[in-house]
Amino acid sequence: MKKRKNGALKIRLKYWWRKIKQWTKKIISFCLNPRMLLCFGLAWIITNGWCYAFMAIGGWLKINWMLAVGTTYAAFLWFPFTPEKLITVIISLFLLKRLFPNDEKTLKVLQKELDKLKAAIKRKKEQRKLKKEEKK
Repeated sequence: MKKRKNGALKIRLKYWWRKIKQWTKKIISFCLNPRMLLCFGLAWIITNGWCYAFMAIGGWLKINWMLAVGTTYAAFLWFPFTPEKLITVIISLFLLKRLFPNDEKTLKVLQKELDKLKAAIKRKKEQRKLKKEEKK
C-alpha cells in the first residue's frame, strides 16, 4: 500500500478494521445462536450424517454395500469444492425459517444481509450496464 498524505491510509485502515469487526461479530452471533446451531446440526445430519451412519452400521453388521456407499460419499465430501457445504447452509436456513418462524432477531439479521446482497447485485448490474453504454 502506498503511503498517503495526512494519515489517510491510517484512517482508512481503522475504518476497514472497524467494519470487519462489526461484520464478524454479527455473523458469529447469528451462527452461534442455539436455534441456528440446532438447524445446522439437522442439516448436517441430512447432508452428511447418513454416510457416517452407513459406514458405522455397514462395518458393524458386515453389510458391504452400506459400507461402500458411506465410504464413497465421505471420500467425496473431502474434496475441496464440493457443493455439500453450501447445500448444508441453505438447508439450515430453510429449517430455521420453518422450525422457528417467530425467532425475529435471527430472521431479522438474515433479512438485512439478504437485502444488502440484493442491493449490491443491483448496483453491479447498473454499473455494467453503464459501462456497456459508454463503450457504444
